[in-house]
Amino acid sequence: MELTDLQALEREYLMPTYVRGEVEFVRGEGTRLWDADGKEYLDFLSGISVCSLGHCNPAVVEAIREQSERLVHVSNLFYTEPVVRLAERLCGSSLGGKAFFTNSGTEANECAIKLARKHAHGRGIEEPKVVSLDRAFHGRTMGSLAATPAMAANPDFTPMLSGFESVPIDDPDALTDAVGDDTAAVFVEPVQGESGIYSVPDETLVAAREACDRSGALLVLDEIQTGMGRTGSLWAYEQTPVRPDLMTVAKALGGGLPIGACLAAPEFSDVLQPGDHGSTFAGGPLTATVALAVLEILDDPELLRRVRELGATLRERLEELDGVREVRGRGLMLGVALEDGIDAAQLNRSLLELGLVANVPEPGTIRMLPPLTIEDAELQRGVELFAEGLGALSDRP
Repeated sequence: MELTDLQALEREYLMPTYVRGEVEFVRGEGTRLWDADGKEYLDFLSGISVCSLGHCNPAVVEAIREQSERLVHVSNLFYTEPVVRLAERLCGSSLGGKAFFTNSGTEANECAIKLARKHAHGRGIEEPKVVSLDRAFHGRTMGSLAATPAMAANPDFTPMLSGFESVPIDDPDALTDAVGDDTAAVFVEPVQGESGIYSVPDETLVAAREACDRSGALLVLDEIQTGMGRTGSLWAYEQTPVRPDLMTVAKALGGGLPIGACLAAPEFSDVLQPGDHGSTFAGGPLTATVALAVLEILDDPELLRRVRELGATLRERLEELDGVREVRGRGLMLGVALEDGIDAAQLNRSLLELGLVANVPEPGTIRMLPPLTIEDAELQRGVELFAEGLGALSDRP
């Protein structure tokens, strides 16, 4: 089937919610993708940080094969070993409490919102509120959407869930003032991803931690994109001066399969009780088995050290290019801010034509999220393609 045929079927049968690149990918291996015509691409997006071990990682493929031949699904009304082992591994590597599994990041944040609200009601708060940061992205379901200021402002989806407000990312005083005795939670991404890769200042994180400690609110760190080694530590909060009460994870956790989790510190692990929350598909034996295989690889000090080193190298080489204004982020989670006058969307299309996969999270910025297992030569090739794309734009009339 030709690409034009797929596009015609899309127009006929798929809701028009995505603007897709003009390519059909049919195969992947490591950092490489191939389209239907056999053209090879270097993937610096990793399925938006989902395929952090690259495409078709042998350990992931083998875990899928073995578990799919034994048991795929039975529901959470019964025990299966993989989900319990995964909870033990995740909680032991993070907050030390308990986990609730979901199918996605936005569902993990929904769980955190519900837990925080129940906890607040238990403290006698009748109308608990949630504070988040400007430019934050916590998901597209109605609760997570309400905590995502830019999208919550869309009148087409009103009325929004009440009790949500946001403050500037770089104004600790405003955050302190926003958190009061009626606050259930403060939601923060250690590095904001969808808005263009902006690291939250340590001062803001400390202000959030102190305000939560003072008010009794829960500090929730959204590590859906930053977690699982993306920033050079298993969890991004490990590079900050704070520790959260709740943490949400997803994306890279499943190695390409849909799984997320809400992780709670011990003192908040039993807030939700039977009947309070649930999921039909989440935490099944297949996705849990694959997530265990992913953790076995990513929870490795040597690999994480290399992510930090590669991230520093990639940042340095990109900053040297004409047309690049600055490079933001940590580890292999980078936003390349372009000089004024350079059309990021046009550049991204040019990069795809050249064989480099990236994306545009905000006007003027190219987001780069290469697999954490990328080789030095592949990293350098990505920089060369990026430079070639910038040069191609400057050569056009």
